[in-house]
Amino acid sequence: MMTEKIRTLLAEMNTLEEELAATLREEQSKMFFQIDGKRVQFERTVRAEHRKLKSNLLHWLVTYRPQNLLTGPIIYGMAVPLLLVDLCISVYQACCFPVYGIARVRRDNYIIFDRQNLEYLNIIEKFHCTYCAYGTGLLAYCTEIVSRTEQYFCPIKHARKMLGNHRRYAGFLEFGDAVDYEKKLEAYRVALGKPD
Repeated sequence: MMTEKIRTLLAEMNTLEEELAATLREEQSKMFFQIDGKRVQFERTVRAEHRKLKSNLLHWLVTYRPQNLLTGPIIYGMAVPLLLVDLCISVYQACCFPVYGIARVRRDNYIIFDRQNLEYLNIIEKFHCTYCAYGTGLLAYCTEIVSRTEQYFCPIKHARKMLGNHRRYAGFLEFGDAVDYEKKLEAYRVALGKPD
């Protein structure tokens, strides 16, 4: 059963997250860019300064760390399993979430490609950034889908401390809290039908 203290702490955490997001938006505005839909737009003078900072491709290749070049095939070889995970989790969500009444997770809220707008990155650096944005975004997308599934089937905290909890975990039932479990489980399920 969630105590009043836990509810208060969760509310405070939510307030701090909102304050952090507002502060980050303020910092972004100091960087002389605006977001227009999905497009990032820098001021003309900033774009020009960024272009001056871009590393020449030949210079970049010569000065690049050799261990990064050696491990490149291993890193980029992970693209195949990532694409397979993406396909599987997307099919899972498309098939199961409507049946369970769970709101769909929007992929474009997690997998964001905007670093190609940075003029100070050369083409190889932009490619690296695209790959990393896809990988980390995909894992966040998967985490949200699985966390909604966990909330639907088993919204119970673990007895032992777990590192890397997803954002829904803090609101789950305490381990061993059996009072009105079925009623509480139904409430968790109903809540999943509302989009975030």
